[in-house]
Amino acid sequence: MSGRCALRLRQFIHFARKGGFFRGAALPDPARLLQGTGKFMRHVKLTPGTPTNVAALSKLIDMAYSEIKVRVENS
Repeated sequence: MSGRCALRLRQFIHFARKGGFFRGAALPDPARLLQGTGKFMRHVKLTPGTPTNVAALSKLIDMAYSEIKVRVENS
């Protein structure tokens, strides 16, 4: 795992074991990490001792960040 990925993963785990994505329903999720049935919100459950697809999780975080950055810059 790269240093950048490890840092993002630690930041992600720090804010919650259930990492929430406010606009997660709109994110592509080929690894099927996102859970939930709400109109907007999706989450990824992180459980100690359970393997996590770090590459897919990192990609979700990058996409969510890019999407919210565009929204903030254009508001």
